[in-house]
Amino acid sequence: MQKNDLIELKIEDIGTDGSGIGKYEGMAFFVRDAVIGDRIVAKIMKLKKTYGFARLMEIKEASPFRVKPRCMFAGACGGCQLQHTDYKEQLAFKERKVLDSLERIGGFDREFLESKMEPIVGMEQPYGYRNKAQFPIGTNTDGEPVAGFYAGRSHRIVANTDCALGVPVNKTVLEAVLAYMKEFHAPAYDESSGRGLMRHVFIRSGFHSGEVMVCLVVNGRKLPMEKELTKRLCRISGVKSILLNVNQENTNVILGEETRVLWGDAVISDALYLRDTDWFLRVGGKTMYQISLKSFYQVNPLQTEKLYSLALAYAGLTGEETVWDLYCGIGTISLFLAGKAKRVYGIEAVPEAVADARKNAELNGISNVEFIVGKVEEVLAKQEAAMSHADVVVVDPPRKGCDKRCLETILAMKPEKIIYVSCDPATLARDLRELCDGGYGIERMRAVDQFGQTVHTECVVWIQRKHI
Repeated sequence: MQKNDLIELKIEDIGTDGSGIGKYEGMAFFVRDAVIGDRIVAKIMKLKKTYGFARLMEIKEASPFRVKPRCMFAGACGGCQLQHTDYKEQLAFKERKVLDSLERIGGFDREFLESKMEPIVGMEQPYGYRNKAQFPIGTNTDGEPVAGFYAGRSHRIVANTDCALGVPVNKTVLEAVLAYMKEFHAPAYDESSGRGLMRHVFIRSGFHSGEVMVCLVVNGRKLPMEKELTKRLCRISGVKSILLNVNQENTNVILGEETRVLWGDAVISDALYLRDTDWFLRVGGKTMYQISLKSFYQVNPLQTEKLYSLALAYAGLTGEETVWDLYCGIGTISLFLAGKAKRVYGIEAVPEAVADARKNAELNGISNVEFIVGKVEEVLAKQEAAMSHADVVVVDPPRKGCDKRCLETILAMKPEKIIYVSCDPATLARDLRELCDGGYGIERMRAVDQFGQTVHTECVVWIQRKHI
């Protein structure tokens, strides 16, 4: 076999990145956009010792799980790895992904895991669910400004103002910004030269409130005809906040340190509702949140209600418990927990998020919660003595998982329960292994699909202390 050879494959599995996997002469090949059950012709692009990568050239026999993508850019854009796969099969893949990671990386017995795994929580509508989007701005071959998303593993912009996963207002905002750029000759930023002005358009939307935040990220300190653009944007239904963020650094980081309000407020609001965890029906218990530009807030609010309601159900609070919520963001889980706990402490490294969390507690009239600014591992090290009485610890870490010192401190505290909310099965498996080796066991777990059409999934695990 050599590079550029054409080979025929039967796709029998799918990798963690969504690539179909087929074997040819005993060697596994990974093929993007291939679906389990497809029989395809693929071109070899790269060969390793025991596996290779190939490009889909022809579908000779389509899988029963293959569907037509809703978005015409699904293949070119790197955002939706599974849009060509039937949604029920997407859910099955994500459930397998969690189990496979815990078995392979964590070393847990597969039969044991399956006995603890509850059915994955899917979405009623797996499109139009994202309440946040960050659109890079560039130019096309004709020199006209475009907005869209980066193609997979590149910084080439695929022009698309109407992402199938986003909300309709995104298109309206982007078209207004692009029209302004053409009319008033506001140039797009060029990464290679560091010149130009408009870098990104960052949009947040409140699903229940209908409020919209628009942030213009620029390589400068002001815009030409700034008031005219502001006037056009504030006419768009729902827009409550228009911000300008200054980023003059040669970096891949989207937001700079300086932000000023062009019009309206610096925050928008939204609500989350408590859900019945058996049927996932809304049962009341609305909690209001203020959301600022840099605050972490789950991108899929309807599934977030289910995710946090599940975490609350697993916590099994009676009103007598002291709970620590690690990586608490703007207090979304903390405030859910506070209604059932005696006392809740939240830790978060982003000062703006903690400020929002404190405002959110005040907004909801919740007084039995306290928020602390700092890195979780550092705050825990200082607070270890005070935390010895913690009954429940909830962790919702970033994709890299929990810091090792954080896990060591949790084990030293010996809470009765740990509720782990994970957005990455691989780091979840690693952390669960350490917690279980430290005297805990998996009681129940359930995957929640927060990110339809993509390979990503959330998972909630109830971890119980063993009394031997």
